[in-house]
Amino acid sequence: MNSREEKKKKSSFFRRIKASLRDPLVILCLAIVVLIYLACVVVYTFERMDAGLSECGIETKFDTFWFMCVAVFANYFEYVCETVPGRAAAWTMLMTGLVLFVCIKAKIASWFLDVQMKDEKGLKKVDDMQGHFLLCGWRPGFEDILNNVLISNPDITTDMIVMINDAQEQMAQLRSQKKFKDLIYVSGDFTDEATLTRAHIETAGRALIISDKAKKYSDMEIDSRTVLAVLTMESMSRGLYIAAELISDKFEKHLKMAHCDEIILTQEYERNLLASASSGRGYSNVIRALISDDADSGLMICEIPEALIGKPYEDLRKHFTYGRKEGEILVGLLLNSGNFHLRRKEAIREAQKNPNMNAIIGGLKKVKTLVSNEPLFTPANDFIIPKNTKAIYVRGKKNA
Repeated sequence: MNSREEKKKKSSFFRRIKASLRDPLVILCLAIVVLIYLACVVVYTFERMDAGLSECGIETKFDTFWFMCVAVFANYFEYVCETVPGRAAAWTMLMTGLVLFVCIKAKIASWFLDVQMKDEKGLKKVDDMQGHFLLCGWRPGFEDILNNVLISNPDITTDMIVMINDAQEQMAQLRSQKKFKDLIYVSGDFTDEATLTRAHIETAGRALIISDKAKKYSDMEIDSRTVLAVLTMESMSRGLYIAAELISDKFEKHLKMAHCDEIILTQEYERNLLASASSGRGYSNVIRALISDDADSGLMICEIPEALIGKPYEDLRKHFTYGRKEGEILVGLLLNSGNFHLRRKEAIREAQKNPNMNAIIGGLKKVKTLVSNEPLFTPANDFIIPKNTKAIYVRGKKNA
């Protein structure tokens, strides 16, 4: 059995050698080595002192080797050959060195150019990152969306944003601006696993999927790709917080089934805003002020102190009245906040602690019906604040 394995290894080794000998680059390298070796033999034969044909100073084989190194790699002669064969061999070494230098220089320049082109076209794999922000898709007004993302997330810098889309030309124009030069771009389909792998989705913190109009898709195709992207991302990174934009509410239930953490219904928001403006009561101005891109005012969400979890809502209201900054008004709670999969694991652990099988089954069913980030405005004072809940409040502008 061992002899068979040894024969297989030997045969595979010789096959690799034969395959490499068919490579033109390998053949060229071997030809250059043979040419330099023959030139060394000629120089040593005709130029060494004891041959009596020349007095250039070459005495040993090491002198010939040194003469070759200087001629090929430094492109000048350590010794001056006097015979015709020696001069021909020296000239051959010199020209071989020039050709090698040009080829190596061209290869290095080509490598750097290839790296730069891949970076500009978004074909290069992103370096290892932790907690970065994925911005998937492109549509007109993308620069405004990007600006608002940076304003609304003071903890995110441009070098933490990875854009994934097929709009190479638009991304090149965007990254040519000084303030966006550190943005990272990955070209490709954000529904494809290979593209998401290049963006290091496994270590990303958050993802925003906007309605992609980089190509001529119908509204149904755009929403379908959004759902597919959420499903792919959820399967590749369980700890990723995903917010997705939909054009139509027809696909909302699909995103809920995929446990998308936030769903933005563009057309529904537009319809509601137009309807509220038709009343003539200024609702649109109020909504605009509440959801403005000012990160320090408007409708805000914050963590609830651990000591108030499991306590009545009245205690949290008192905390905002006496323990918070002036100009902040509590308006409600955000239930089941944060990443769905983290909450799911926690709910399963809580259910498994109960030895009653019916309780476990009931707990698992409850997990399936969880609604991510469910707002509850002005609950009753005796409402008990559950885990994974955040506070919703309104903060006024400092200069108001």
